[in-house]
Amino acid sequence: MVRPNALRARLNEGRPAIGCWHSIPNPMVAEMLALCGFDAILIDHEHGVGDTVSAVNSLIAVQSTPTTALMRVPDDSPAIIKRALDIGLEGLMIPSIETPEQAERAVAACKYPPRGNRGAALGGIRATQYGLAQDAYEPWSERELLIILQIESLAGVDAIPEIAAIDGVDMLFIGPQDLSGSAGRLCGYDEPTFVNAMKRAEKAILDSDVWYGSVPSMGRDVAEMIASGAQFLCPTSDQRFLIGGGQAAVAAFRDV
Repeated sequence: MVRPNALRARLNEGRPAIGCWHSIPNPMVAEMLALCGFDAILIDHEHGVGDTVSAVNSLIAVQSTPTTALMRVPDDSPAIIKRALDIGLEGLMIPSIETPEQAERAVAACKYPPRGNRGAALGGIRATQYGLAQDAYEPWSERELLIILQIESLAGVDAIPEIAAIDGVDMLFIGPQDLSGSAGRLCGYDEPTFVNAMKRAEKAILDSDVWYGSVPSMGRDVAEMIASGAQFLCPTSDQRFLIGGGQAAVAAFRDV
């Protein structure tokens, strides 16, 4: 729980990283994914069905490996952010950021005073090893905790230069699906407004001092996304592995 953030270290070295969405709230699923060698497992509490207890179980599994444990929270509520960080996450993704003011509030919720307003319970939370590492945790959180803000709307794209300049923002992660809806047609990835927005977003992030994360978009595979400048990609999920493998097995059987 209080260990070097391997994902941050990899990104600092200029090496692209791969993550996997974890939506099936089961620790053995999380453990299997982590043992596959992903740089990060991203517990999804925006669209996933897990609760805090299932997240702790997944964290225990992931943190028994070198893989970094992240979570996407439902929104930018300080109470939600506090509870998520208190269970010992090594990074947080906060969705639907649209303004510099919203971004500042989200970062402040991740930081202890005087830099922020995160409530402290250092003597009893899992993040401090239930108080056993409370002296180490606060400086660890300043040094190692990864703060990722998700850009998913045209308003967010327009505000990227200001959002990226906020102290404490480590990465901007583009969400193409919601961005396509904001651009006028959900999943309209060939619409000129969406394509233009993606290109503007990518350029603005790459022109800033923060890392660029996303999922493959506009028909590009992982190699093409990395060539375009992406440094952190989450191209798949536990659900996709199950559905893809299951469909392939059934199709092979039906062919026989």
